[in-house]
Amino acid sequence: MDLFEYQARDLFEKYGVPVLQGLTADTPEEAEAAAAKIGGTVVVKAQVKVGGRGKAGGVKVVHDPAAAKEAATKILGLDIKGHVVKRVMIAEGAKIAREFYFSVLLDRSNRTFLSLCSVEGGMEIEQLAEERPDALAKIAVDAVSGIDLDKALAIAKAGGFDDATAAKVAPVLVKLYDVFVKEDATLVEVNPLVETEDGQILALDGKVSLDDNAEFRHTDREEMERDEIDPLEAKAKAWDLNYVKLDGEVGIIGNGAGLVMSTLDVVAYAGEKHGGVRPANFLDIGGGASAEVMANGLDVILGDVQVKSVFVNVFGGITACDAVANGIVGALAKLGDSATKPLVVRLDGNNVVEGRRILAEANHPLVTVVATMDEAADKAAELANR
Repeated sequence: MDLFEYQARDLFEKYGVPVLQGLTADTPEEAEAAAAKIGGTVVVKAQVKVGGRGKAGGVKVVHDPAAAKEAATKILGLDIKGHVVKRVMIAEGAKIAREFYFSVLLDRSNRTFLSLCSVEGGMEIEQLAEERPDALAKIAVDAVSGIDLDKALAIAKAGGFDDATAAKVAPVLVKLYDVFVKEDATLVEVNPLVETEDGQILALDGKVSLDDNAEFRHTDREEMERDEIDPLEAKAKAWDLNYVKLDGEVGIIGNGAGLVMSTLDVVAYAGEKHGGVRPANFLDIGGGASAEVMANGLDVILGDVQVKSVFVNVFGGITACDAVANGIVGALAKLGDSATKPLVVRLDGNNVVEGRRILAEANHPLVTVVATMDEAADKAAELANR
């Protein structure tokens, strides 16, 4: 479960990570009242689980409550990469002297934890890693020994901090690691971690991802889930669909996590030739591709305003291709006029000939059957770019 920024801020505060005051608002009037309560310069920040808020107009610095109300009026309802803003955070302003970067995450490939740290923060960390990889320290963290003060100092120095600044930053890194371990997180990121003009170290913007498999250890997660305001993700969760929203235009449905991940890759590659379109989601319907499951999956994907085409990529195994084909036909019949976007279908595996025959016989105007995965990805990307 990914947290909104205000939830990450509250979690940091719980563990003693230095943060500034932040209040949430769902209306312009609430934003005005929050700004008045905090006083002085504040930042009105869109609460969506996607990057690029500032470039999209979702972050505004204002100097009085009336201006906060005006800013919130513009931000609430804003569509940022398919995420509609329904809540803003009114954050206390800070006089920033320097910006840093720190994160700790689960490193699945090496079966350990990994810390990323740089004295240069505030920018897209992917951009820094690509353009100047030496500026970003990558330090393995042993899951048993973790990050104590000595380890934190070593991480900070590897990230380019001078001795004096490292000594101030290290205790904050220890507390951020406490958040990571005690909350069963898979990611804790602060960008930027800042030093203010008066020498304070503050976590100004946090990103936290929690491990859903550890929910049984945390009785306070229900409130966090209730604050989940993305309707597509809420709908998918209600139907027990493995769905993750992304920022692209090609909706993806597949059976099996590995196949879906591969599908994301081939669509991204094909999209480079068709205007740079990209996958819009991860959606694994699992082994049972019944009409109801397929209809639920399509309902979620077609509800995403960013989606321009849908790629259904299924390899028949325990569930044969004819059952999948019947599921697609039944899903489109169930959805009726709400299904308006083209579907590219690739079937392979058990009983594929019969599955393709069923789709050909149905002859639905939205469905294009393509034989191979690469060809289907190319077709879906082409349709999305029209």
